[in-house]
Amino acid sequence: MSALLRPDPTFYPSPKIAMEAPREQYGYVVLLSPDRSRPDAMAVVDLDPRSASYSQVVHQVFMPNKGDELHHFGWNACSSMLGPQSCHPFVQRRYLIVPGIRSSRLYIIDTKPHPTEARIVKIIEPEEVMKKTGYSRPHTIHCGPDGVYISALGGKGKNGDESPAGIFLLDCETLELRGQWEMDHGPQVLAYDFWWHLSQNIAVTSEWGLPPQFENGLVPEDLLGHKYGHRIHFWDMAKRRHVQTLDCGESTQMCLELRPAHDPTQQYGFMGSVVNTDNLAGGIWLWYKDKPSDSEFKLKQVVEIPAQGADPKDLPPLLQGFKAVPPLITDIDLSLDDRFLYVSCWGTGEMHQYDVSDPHNPRLAGSIRLGGVVRREKHPNGTEFGGGPQMVEISRDGRRIYFTNSLYSTWDDQFYPQGIPGVEVMANVNPDGGLELDKNFYVQFDEGYRAHQTRLDGGDCSTETFCYTSV
Repeated sequence: MSALLRPDPTFYPSPKIAMEAPREQYGYVVLLSPDRSRPDAMAVVDLDPRSASYSQVVHQVFMPNKGDELHHFGWNACSSMLGPQSCHPFVQRRYLIVPGIRSSRLYIIDTKPHPTEARIVKIIEPEEVMKKTGYSRPHTIHCGPDGVYISALGGKGKNGDESPAGIFLLDCETLELRGQWEMDHGPQVLAYDFWWHLSQNIAVTSEWGLPPQFENGLVPEDLLGHKYGHRIHFWDMAKRRHVQTLDCGESTQMCLELRPAHDPTQQYGFMGSVVNTDNLAGGIWLWYKDKPSDSEFKLKQVVEIPAQGADPKDLPPLLQGFKAVPPLITDIDLSLDDRFLYVSCWGTGEMHQYDVSDPHNPRLAGSIRLGGVVRREKHPNGTEFGGGPQMVEISRDGRRIYFTNSLYSTWDDQFYPQGIPGVEVMANVNPDGGLELDKNFYVQFDEGYRAHQTRLDGGDCSTETFCYTSV
């Protein structure tokens, strides 16, 4: 049979089979110019320890425009294509869909025939995005069985706040916009992340804020006024209709990353909340069902990470009145075996590892310190580290975690006014729990750039959706 008529070999039926696949060879990292003086870029990093260029940038793709603020990019296709409902059985994991959260522009980057030859092959301008979808500020890319799903943080109007934010679709083969996904928003207005339980026909979305609440930095009045997102929403995927809302309470501000169980037979997942205005703590929340046959989900907080007291003179102006540093949970990621949940505490400069074998009772299994608003912990190689652990990506086998240190340009400047250099680091993971920074892996990107999302060739833990389970 022709190779063109076979499923992509980087698509895996189950999480277990994906964990047994070959190790990642390259990583893709988006870089942004915080002052918008230069175009944003994508760097290709060599992740093969046998290579002479290991842990070095081996290729870069520069955008033709300035001020995009590249964000949570993703593949045109992934393991979800192996599901019985897939409309595209022979599509390849080939294109990276890269959104500009500030420009509302989409870039399509072709990674074939080799990552070191990656190049832009298509640009979808913001006018087309708005005309065909009614949305602006594209944020997160997820590859689904019927196409590419793209969350947007803004709706219509100059400020993106004249209609609800939401999700739109892109054809995974023609790379043409299809249009808005939702048929009925229900009470949902704000958006951020989304994911799903494919086998149960359920989608989940979370909330950050509308563009005026984040584009020029955190708005303290909106935070203390509880105007950022504090709910998650559930959707009937087939009918594309809102079916349930769960509220964390208004003091829980900014419900961001969603990580459902990778096992397609399970109906639970984790959500990270950035800050609680009552005590500045961050939280990990679990959505779940008591019984698989239950029609509705429940939600509870299963981890609280407290703020750390600090001398106001050591704090940026935004935090001086609080006399403390909140952990600021800005990213989470779940290993493919659903055992370890990694939590980025961007404010305090910590990466936590929780054993979530029992999702109702997470147990802290390991942690590392790096950077932080006050602590400013150095890397083991002796290098100063600006910012803190932020976007995190786990290797398919669960033995390595990669993370960068920039959140969003204007927020970086508020919390880390001394500056954040563009850096990616790696930690090695003990299979029984525990992690340690690798002193020999330290990727320093070009001066003047900051590093955000990472993707791994062949898929990773925040990319893949699996349709089968291994026994």
